[in-house]
Amino acid sequence: MGMQDQFKDKAKQAADKAKQAMGKAKDEASSRASQGRDRADEESRRAQQEAQDRMDQDYDA
Repeated sequence: MGMQDQFKDKAKQAADKAKQAMGKAKDEASSRASQGRDRADEESRRAQQEAQDRMDQDYDA
């Protein structure tokens, strides 16, 4: 195996490793974004419920 082949192999290994790292980062970012959306939805529901509770209390009085 010549030096040129060794460099090609190393370059291919580095490219594959970079693709794997990019895929992991993309998956993690997607997961974090999903968690953020879930949290925002929950906060929105909580705020709506609190507003409804306040309105109900106002009319009960």
